[in-house]
Amino acid sequence: MKKRLLVSLVAALSATSASAVDLLTVYEQSLAYDSELAADRASYTAQLAASDQVRALLLPQLNAYGEAAITEQDAEGAERDGFSTFGFGLELTQPLFRASSYFDYRASQKQSLQAEAELSLAQQELILNVANAYFNVLRAQDILDAARSAEAAVKRQFEQSEERYDVGLIAVTEVLEAQAAYDDVKTQRITAESDLDIASESLARLTGQYHGRLDKLEQDFPIVPPQPADPSAWAEVALAQNWQIKAAQFQTEVQEKFHDSARAGHLPTLDLTANLSSNKVNGAASQLNRDQDGATIGLRLNVPLYSGGGTQAAVRRTDALVEQSEAILETTRRNVALDTRSLFRSITTNIQSISSLRQSIISRRSALDATRAGYRVGTRNIVEVLDAERQFYLALSNFANARYDYVLNTLSLKQAAGTLSPLDVRELNRWVSASAPGIEALAQQVQEEAESVEPSQARPGGARRR
Repeated sequence: MKKRLLVSLVAALSATSASAVDLLTVYEQSLAYDSELAADRASYTAQLAASDQVRALLLPQLNAYGEAAITEQDAEGAERDGFSTFGFGLELTQPLFRASSYFDYRASQKQSLQAEAELSLAQQELILNVANAYFNVLRAQDILDAARSAEAAVKRQFEQSEERYDVGLIAVTEVLEAQAAYDDVKTQRITAESDLDIASESLARLTGQYHGRLDKLEQDFPIVPPQPADPSAWAEVALAQNWQIKAAQFQTEVQEKFHDSARAGHLPTLDLTANLSSNKVNGAASQLNRDQDGATIGLRLNVPLYSGGGTQAAVRRTDALVEQSEAILETTRRNVALDTRSLFRSITTNIQSISSLRQSIISRRSALDATRAGYRVGTRNIVEVLDAERQFYLALSNFANARYDYVLNTLSLKQAAGTLSPLDVRELNRWVSASAPGIEALAQQVQEEAESVEPSQARPGGARRR
């Protein structure tokens, strides 16, 4: 029986471990499932084909034709007569000068570059969306764990207050305070459960499947400031490499080429034409029976004189579109520069917050233990104990939030700078693990780390007090 129980336990643990999914797996699932990225890929492919379609207008056009006709003649006082005509041939047209078609082709090339930039931006946004969804699930799970732990702790205080009230040690007001606190943390736990469900749904939207468990962020995940440590340097990189800016730049160049194309509507066009034909005429009169073969080559010049004002209107419209795209480009540059600097400062704040919140966990735990001890000896009341409980678990949640904010802001900074790539996903995936501690274990680990270094910090030079 013991052996069977041991085997069952090992199998259960193995199944639980196998069900955990890491960040890289989730990203690969989203690559195959995400419909928005698939649409962007299709749009890019369509634009490449559209560019080839416009380019074809500058290349030779060769057509084969065939024709047949019957002609009846009915002259007054003469016998009705008729004849038939049969012919076939080849026609070749080679554009020599079509400025409008040339500028349209140049515009299509810029549109292809714009589509490529938008596809690269979509790929970066998918990385960011997956990371946000993944770590938001972990965030929601940590908050739920903290809410459950807080609920269990406050419930114990509530039950103890009822016992102390039954033996006449405390007043009924303390029981009511404990019950109110218990109802409050229970509501927070219910809300946290709902938030976790919503976060899981958001992740499933990207991958097409639900994940029972995700690998957690390791405790020793490195918290380091961005390099270079200058927000202006990051802003300069973003202005040069950001894909959103590049897409806006190409859009401006597209409108400029369309403007040139509209202006070229005033210019003449010149084509080289060649024709090879064979015609046969059959008629009642013998002189109509003949075969005729021929070949011609020439130039066709077309000079536009008046088109009802359409060319001038096209020039005005494209000129306005150029002005609009330039304004959008400038707005995009300003927004990207501002977002990059803001993200840099947010990361700096995250780093400072993580350090202070780590110490806050230790302080809140010590304060909670002291308050509980004071309550047992009668120097503290139940309200102070309940508040210490809430503040401790709030510190745990804030610490977890700060770590996730640091990770996501770091990825967002790279995306703003245009350097975010799947390699960042692989690097970050090295720091998630199924064995990483939960929020309660994390608190215990932080406490143990603090206790392990505390004796050496009691006196200068690490000397202990005898």
